[in-house]
Amino acid sequence: MPSRKIVLLDALTFGDTDLSSFESLGDVEVYQTTSPGEVLERITDADVIVTNKVVIDDKLMESATSLKLICIAATGMNNIDLEAAKKRNIEVRNVAGYSTDSVIQHTFSMLFYLMAHSRYYDEYVKSGAYSKSPVFTDVSKSFFQIKGKKWGIIGLGSIGRGVANIASAFGAEVSYYSTSGVNRTEDYQRASIDELLKSCDIISIHAPLNEKTNNLLDYEQLLTCKDGAIVLNLGRGGIINEDAIAKIIDEKNISFGLDVLNHEPMLPNHPLSSVKNKDNLYITPHIAWASVEARDTLIASVVENISSLN
Repeated sequence: MPSRKIVLLDALTFGDTDLSSFESLGDVEVYQTTSPGEVLERITDADVIVTNKVVIDDKLMESATSLKLICIAATGMNNIDLEAAKKRNIEVRNVAGYSTDSVIQHTFSMLFYLMAHSRYYDEYVKSGAYSKSPVFTDVSKSFFQIKGKKWGIIGLGSIGRGVANIASAFGAEVSYYSTSGVNRTEDYQRASIDELLKSCDIISIHAPLNEKTNNLLDYEQLLTCKDGAIVLNLGRGGIINEDAIAKIIDEKNISFGLDVLNHEPMLPNHPLSSVKNKDNLYITPHIAWASVEARDTLIASVVENISSLN
């Protein structure tokens, strides 16, 4: 049986994760990044493609006559023309659940950074100001406990439920908004989006981007949030209007933690780069999914998806 040709199109997204397990599956070509103009040449004679974010459309599949399997090294499948793949008898396999614990952990990391004013206190000590203090402590930036706060979750899937469980353990009162309209639990109080925004001290988003969630939180909705509220988006960038965030963050005492943006990487001269109240904004470059353990699990699952190909 001839060896399969396996092409990894954007291996840079896996960081320093060991990719040697692919070598037992066939002839492997690894590209750190692949621009749209480079895709066709690289996949023309491939049997298997591994892609995280590189888009594979119908025209590309038409030219890749040997292609049998597209492995998405992610959960979302919106970068693949699924109808075209089905029409051409090309299997498409994704990986689900590999990053759940990683995203849950990053949710709390973002919360603690904002809630405890970590940037301010770190700089206060490192600048030498603490060494000159007449007292042993500094409470110039007030911070609060999670216990007793109202925590609203938008999207109660496996990640949202994991966050809810830990928030409850901290003593938060948890409610959720179902983006699908399905009542998934009796453990937590279901609320409308308006009720959740108006009543909650902490709001975290763990929903997919679709027609129901696109631009779910715009300026008018954010304006209804409580003074001092913290809004965390670990779902998808398009769920919150980023122009609205850039406007309201300098008008009202609301903090935002964003791990996802509408366009990634972040565009130069993005409105969020120019906000004045920078202490109330924390942005990470889509890393919530990417713990070492999550990446190892992801690659192992992709390898398994290729191994089970007939």
